Amino acid sequence: MKLLSFKLDGKVKFGPKVKKEEAVWDVLKIQEELNVLPSFPSTIIDGISLGFDFVEKMRKLVEAAKQSDKVEAFKYTFTEIEWLAPIPRTPKNILCVGKNYNEHAVEMGAEKAPENIMIFTKSPTAIAADGMTLPIHADKTDSLDYEGELAIVIGKRGQNIPKAMAFDYIFGYTIGNDLSARDIQYRHGQFFLGKSLDGTCPLGPYLVSKDEIPNPQNLSIVTKVNGALRQNGSTKDMMFSVVDIISLVSQYVTLEPGDVILTGTPEGVGKGMTPPQYLKAGDEVKVSIEGIGTLVNRFE
Repeated sequence: MKLLSFKLDGKVKFGPKVKKEEAVWDVLKIQEELNVLPSFPSTIIDGISLGFDFVEKMRKLVEAAKQSDKVEAFKYTFTEIEWLAPIPRTPKNILCVGKNYNEHAVEMGAEKAPENIMIFTKSPTAIAADGMTLPIHADKTDSLDYEGELAIVIGKRGQNIPKAMAFDYIFGYTIGNDLSARDIQYRHGQFFLGKSLDGTCPLGPYLVSKDEIPNPQNLSIVTKVNGALRQNGSTKDMMFSVVDIISLVSQYVTLEPGDVILTGTPEGVGKGMTPPQYLKAGDEVKVSIEGIGTLVNRFE
């Protein structure tokens, strides 16, 4: 199931994409008016904590809407809504894996990828949505760079998770663009400030439940800037797999429903070009991941 979060009439909502339509089901409205279920979560994080039962509940609501005499009143076209990130606000900082693709590690100046997993974080205030025009932050940086990445969305609380159990803790996947102010990142010797400017973590467009992506280690990742191909990679080239990441991180950090983990970016970032080609006002970045969709943002 493809889920999205959106705002309508000042209220934050969520729902599944209508199949074969550029529209979304308002499951909260369906439940309120048709009273289909004994209970239904009011936020997407509360929902994903239910695991696959959340998907089943939404399917029941959609079927009830289709059988009602007001089916069109329960869905909105994409042009009627304000898009939000699938997880509008994470419970804690966004967790990020650094240099998880060997060729990207090399283009960033390393002789090889790190032997041990590299983790840094981004502030939740950096989260932005698909379709948003984002600030270029010219008053703070002249080196804003893109990084297209697969993002894991955690669905269950866990610590010390064995690799064999890691998939049980995933709700689904989305696309992330780990926008990075390279000059700030290296000036301070720690990534947080250079990775956390407002709008530097666009996520979306959809949160895809894990049943639709049975193998996250065989997905294409393509990033284009103004239509020009910059990144053309595959998740099969990760140094640390999705399972590795969840297991390793959970040894030190308690994972919670709604946590987002960016899994690293393949080669082709602006800093790795000769000369470096950073983003500028007017640019458009598209990150596409097989099975999820395309995350699009413009900069001003």
